[in-house]
Amino acid sequence: MKYILVIGDGMADHPLDTLGGRTPLEASKKDAIDALARHGILGSVRNVPEGFAPGSDTAIMSIFGCSPRKYFFGRAPLEAAASGIRLAPGDACYRCNMVTYADEDVPFEHKHIISHSAGSIEGRESDELVTMLFDHPDFRPLAEQAGMVIHKGSSFRHLAVQSHVDIKGIQLAPPHDHLGEEIGPILPTGCPNADVLRELMRRAFDILDQHPINVARRAAGKLPANGVWFWAEGTAAALPNFPEHYGSDGGVVSAVPLCHGIGILTGLEAVTVPTATGEWDTDYTAKVAAALGVLKKHDFVALHLEGPDEATHNHDLEHKIYSIERLSADVVAPVTEALRAAGEDFRLLLLSDHMTYMANGAHGADPVPFVLYDSRVSEGSGLPYSEANGRKGPYVDDGAELMDLLFELKKL
Repeated sequence: MKYILVIGDGMADHPLDTLGGRTPLEASKKDAIDALARHGILGSVRNVPEGFAPGSDTAIMSIFGCSPRKYFFGRAPLEAAASGIRLAPGDACYRCNMVTYADEDVPFEHKHIISHSAGSIEGRESDELVTMLFDHPDFRPLAEQAGMVIHKGSSFRHLAVQSHVDIKGIQLAPPHDHLGEEIGPILPTGCPNADVLRELMRRAFDILDQHPINVARRAAGKLPANGVWFWAEGTAAALPNFPEHYGSDGGVVSAVPLCHGIGILTGLEAVTVPTATGEWDTDYTAKVAAALGVLKKHDFVALHLEGPDEATHNHDLEHKIYSIERLSADVVAPVTEALRAAGEDFRLLLLSDHMTYMANGAHGADPVPFVLYDSRVSEGSGLPYSEANGRKGPYVDDGAELMDLLFELKKL
């Protein structure tokens, strides 16, 4: 028996007037996903526990069977694990995004953030800018005094580690939830170290805004990477062992460090696809090949697609729908066809981790639809995959129970 988890990040949504009252899922042509729903169990699940901010960190931890109430210590430490970064007691880790502030002659606190990814900046330029920044004579002394070092990541996603620091009470805001807003009310607050982070962010803008790379990006019609944004704070994390609990080992195929970090901390293999982008234009074919490669050696694979979520943050409805359709036609269809051709029995869990709303580009904690499909069973819901149809089926109040259902350790 093979077990497959497919996560379409942020693909669930609310109905939109622009789609005639339909959601992006309902407006998408997704024959392969709908076939699984019609012949499988179609329900809804709450992956983000009440009291937690809606995000992929808590949602995907839940999906992997790790209750955030017990195991969540912040998102950045999960990404640090994916990069082989060891956090010592007293260390704090942050995501350090390259972001874009609007070109406006106003004090720093009154600036508006218009892109959480600096226009999905290319890795080479992003690495060059963040390296220059932390070596700059007007920035390096402040970073060293704060005990902060930078670890380069992929595209706009870097990590900052601060040693011997107390972050109790700190409040940091995810930049993708506040696009178009004035940054003053969402700058770091809540503890003395927040003042240090605010000053680092202010100093970074002064250095980055007119850097030659950003001058060239503006001239080319691209968004400048004229700021850094600290968020997703946390301390060292430990998660329960997946193979020991579920009796199967395997791998996680994703372009997002968060997913790889969860995989590594739970004892799974992190599988990197060099041509995967974490966007709507990712290499779907290569990700499928990687997933099937994992299943040749192991019984379990998790396949994560970030495209729908990133498109939504960018208020790009066309590519949210495109990503959903590619997930169905170029991921779900070839994976299931290959398993059937090989004569493999399989169980497949497909879902969105959380909602991401086209209305404002932000994450939401509302329950999302899931499909639990078993190749040995022909009967199912008879309905296509959508938010509304998911609400007609069984409801799972705790997403951390889903993996038990996939491995038949529990029944609905």
